[in-house]
Amino acid sequence: MNRKCLLEISVESVEAALAAERGGADRIELCEDLSLGGVTPSADLVSAVRAQVRLPIFVMVRPRSGHFVYSTAEFAEMKCSIAGANESGVEGVVLGILRKNRQVDFQRTRELVELAKPLAVTFHRAFDEAADPRQALEEVIQTGAQRILTSGRAKSAPEGAAILAELVAAAGNRVVIVPGAGINAANVKQVAQQTGAREFHSGLSTALPYGSSNYQKFEVEVRKLAEAVAQAASN
Repeated sequence: MNRKCLLEISVESVEAALAAERGGADRIELCEDLSLGGVTPSADLVSAVRAQVRLPIFVMVRPRSGHFVYSTAEFAEMKCSIAGANESGVEGVVLGILRKNRQVDFQRTRELVELAKPLAVTFHRAFDEAADPRQALEEVIQTGAQRILTSGRAKSAPEGAAILAELVAAAGNRVVIVPGAGINAANVKQVAQQTGAREFHSGLSTALPYGSSNYQKFEVEVRKLAEAVAQAASN
């Protein structure tokens, strides 16, 4: 690979965001309740992180944990969250909606993408719950989202590398495929080589277990991962 690769780190606190920035992350995904997969952070948390972190920030828009089929009230809550993100000065939002038949809810997702403008939109790992990944890829592209966060429908991105490679190839320049789940300094180079991806997502939950405050260790692990990502880009 001879192009720059980018590292996104998911966090749920100001302290973790600052540690990720010091460690060399390129972008922050800001959530609450990462132990549940991440939900929409409070406006106060978004404001606090925005005030102290210089990196681009993508805010999770997910009204609850669990499945990705949302009620009318939940959809309205997502629209309010996007409006708040637009006002907060962040650079992007992360969202995903499915229908009961496990297809991408194209109409409502597109509505959110339009509402979010000019913010960038990542379609999150709801993608991995879709019935047909190739169909889901085309549907997400048609919504106008710029990125898809996916493990390749596996427990981790390294395990899903074959499908990730297929998605990267099929996506071309139409949408960015971002491998996530289980990404660390020891495996990111291999994932990059196997998939051709250029952006990577990690929560490094083993370095900062849920409820932990060992931000120094987290910073060290982010730095290791950032250095490995940089090495992947140079090969």
